[in-house]
Amino acid sequence: MTTYILRRLLLMFPTLLGITLVVFVVMAAAPSGISAQALVDGLNLEPQAKKALEDYYNRRYGLDQPAPVQYLRWLNNVSPVGFQIDETTGELGRFSFFKGSDLGMSFRYGRPVMDLIAERLPITLLLNVVSIPIIYVIAIAVGVHAATRRGSSFDVSSSVVMLGLWSVPTMLAGVLLIGFFASDQFWRWFPTAGISRREALDMPFLPHWGSLGEVLLLFLAVGLCAALLVWLSLRGTARLRMALLGALGAGAGVVMAGQVSEGFSATQVVLALLVGAAFAGIGWSGFQALRTVTMGLIGVILGILLVAQFFPGEFVRGFLLDRLWHLVLPVICLSYGGFAFLAKLTRSSVLENLLADYARTARAKGVSESDVLWKHVFRNSLLPLITVSATLLPSLLAGSVIVETIFSIDGMGKLAVEAVRGRDRELVLSVTLISGLLTLAGYLLADLCYAIVDPRVSYD
Repeated sequence: MTTYILRRLLLMFPTLLGITLVVFVVMAAAPSGISAQALVDGLNLEPQAKKALEDYYNRRYGLDQPAPVQYLRWLNNVSPVGFQIDETTGELGRFSFFKGSDLGMSFRYGRPVMDLIAERLPITLLLNVVSIPIIYVIAIAVGVHAATRRGSSFDVSSSVVMLGLWSVPTMLAGVLLIGFFASDQFWRWFPTAGISRREALDMPFLPHWGSLGEVLLLFLAVGLCAALLVWLSLRGTARLRMALLGALGAGAGVVMAGQVSEGFSATQVVLALLVGAAFAGIGWSGFQALRTVTMGLIGVILGILLVAQFFPGEFVRGFLLDRLWHLVLPVICLSYGGFAFLAKLTRSSVLENLLADYARTARAKGVSESDVLWKHVFRNSLLPLITVSATLLPSLLAGSVIVETIFSIDGMGKLAVEAVRGRDRELVLSVTLISGLLTLAGYLLADLCYAIVDPRVSYD
């Protein structure tokens, strides 16, 4: 195993070299290529100032040199071993084994690329770290339940919903979410851009209220509402759940319609019916785990709304709650396509293993259906999920480009778009290098997970 890991780590270097070389060739082959003239075109400068700026770019970054020399120059800068370069004249100095790695200066921002990536990369990683658990939890829960109840109403309805979600482009979903849930024309429940407000930087980290009594009242209301709905999910009849949740949904639909239009209208009726039907469907669902979690969340939201409506007080949401509030819509955009695809894949994999000979033999020996599912079938069904997980991180990084652009989030995705638009050679190649490194690390992690899940897989 150690030999295999070392071999894969060593193979990363030529792979990253090839990735950056392809990106550089594409940039160099584009109209105007990578030249100082292309960088200063469009700037409102005097001819003498443009000429001076072109000379500076050529001297500082060697843009007047042939494309292969430019690439080798950049490669020398990012390599910890190589020739030292004089920043003022741009000439090569002596060879050093300890010169350090330098990603260069950004043409567009005039700042070190390393500083820009250090600012933007944590934001993109935060979006992905929040999205990946959501994707896998929903996909595994829905996929396993649909496979164990093949042909049921839940299986059919979940397949239709997941197929519909998978068919919606991320760009369209982001625009619709902003238009409906972050617009003054409909429901301005969430912010339209960014990951936090400027005022949140001066707030305490955790939310707090004006007095201890308000805190106790909030926790009491939230606890009672959540406990009531969870008890109803576990002990109540399907008709009672449907009636109560349908009434809550209809009331929520009327309130939502009242925020859009004043007075009685057809919108209120339509929204009341749609939201009421959705809530009633949750109560009718036979998937107890999903139903219980959803009803518990509805109880938490209901308790918070009741306290906010009847016992208003001074409330400061704090930095943490403000950050979570800003992340809701971007995380939804990043997650829905992933769990829709993985849920269908999980269903197919679990269903195939449930019908396998070893599962049938385990049942014949008297093993309970639950043990057959979770101790035998589920572990073998993880192999396709691990295969897909290797491409999940690259796809999320690619999706971050769209999501961060739509929601104006200053992450690696938006930085990549700005770098390509500005023909920023140093920034484009550095973003490619970081993204390629994360992608190859994801592939290596997936291979290691294979050996952990399946004892038959060995890299010795």
